Amino acid sequence: MSDTASDTAAEPVDPPLDGTDGTDGTDGTDGTDGTDEQKRERRVAAWRAARRVLWRPGYQSTVRDRLAWLNEGAEGVYDLDQPVDMYGDRLVETLEERVAGLLGKEAAAFFPTGTMAQQIALRCWAGRTGNPTVALHELSHPQMHERHAFSQVSGLRPVHVTYAPRLPTAEEIQNFAEPFGALLLELPLREAGFVLPSWEELSETVEAARERDAVVHFDGARLWECTTHFGRPLDEIAGLADSVYVSFYKSLDGLGGAAIAGPKTLIDEAKTWRHRYGGMILQQFPTVLAALIGLDRELPRLPEYVAHARVIAAALREGFTEAGVPWVRVHPEEPHTHQFQVWLPYEPDVLGDAGLRQTEETKTGLFAQGWAPGGPGLAYTEVTVTAPGLEWTAQDVKAAVRDFVERLPR
Repeated sequence: MSDTASDTAAEPVDPPLDGTDGTDGTDGTDGTDGTDEQKRERRVAAWRAARRVLWRPGYQSTVRDRLAWLNEGAEGVYDLDQPVDMYGDRLVETLEERVAGLLGKEAAAFFPTGTMAQQIALRCWAGRTGNPTVALHELSHPQMHERHAFSQVSGLRPVHVTYAPRLPTAEEIQNFAEPFGALLLELPLREAGFVLPSWEELSETVEAARERDAVVHFDGARLWECTTHFGRPLDEIAGLADSVYVSFYKSLDGLGGAAIAGPKTLIDEAKTWRHRYGGMILQQFPTVLAALIGLDRELPRLPEYVAHARVIAAALREGFTEAGVPWVRVHPEEPHTHQFQVWLPYEPDVLGDAGLRQTEETKTGLFAQGWAPGGPGLAYTEVTVTAPGLEWTAQDVKAAVRDFVERLPR
């Protein structure tokens, strides 16, 4: 994978490729006329109207659709005749207990955002270790998309273990030139292509950190879908770390929210800091109900999504090659999760325009998100495979690729 991938998201906020800021393009340029907002609305409208897609992100739904989804799903995940939550009790505690159980930890705390959750977990660890230095990857989410919150808000000092497009190795941890109190590992590392190490490599990296008297924290925003690659259950994966952060919307299709799981003493302190950071919200039942729905519905299906993502990835690579595209890369070649990158030798606006016209004209969409520049004459996008994608065969993918390529300049 080209090192230029690290240049595509230099802004300290979530890039629109992720869809987490309410958009699905990269820089608004997709070869169409109008303002960036008009282009975004056109893309979203086309995707909503499409009959065949690989993924339907919840953030592209209407308010009415999401309310209907929440109302329909909530009945089976909690007793709706119970009182609503107030300042983190009742329903919120139910979710916290479930997450702690899934991850094999003593306790868990719910937070409105992952940005808040990870800052608090790591500042709590800093108080225990006496060292505010956090070792992490240069491409990790706190470094790329949180406006330097670790240093600006929480008094933490991030240092980069590696710049390579993969997770840090045990040797890099052992040879790092200065002490650190905590090692943060993002599983999977999204910016590098949703990549994961092997189980043996991850275990060795964790052990190397422990040998340096550091605690280990997993940025597990997408930890839920890692079980297939590692061949281990969630609690065994989380068991390698001292604390784990998980998200409820990136893979579980929730409305938002996050949790930290770890030792009870850490979680008790984290709840104190949650109040200080403004995370003690009066009522959070819609977000918590959505998280419970995701745990019931999406979590059990993630291994199926991962398996089919590998079918889709192979068909995309073969389809572009058969269609005569001079160079194509699917990264990783066999996806580690149900998300992966596709790289093509065109400018982002050219690919965005082709994809938009295909979706509008055929009601079939291959690429839900925008294209980011990956170097001169190169662009990449992220592909996610969920329930709608399970209906696609390899031949369906190749047919859609042929149609897409016909819309590219020769």
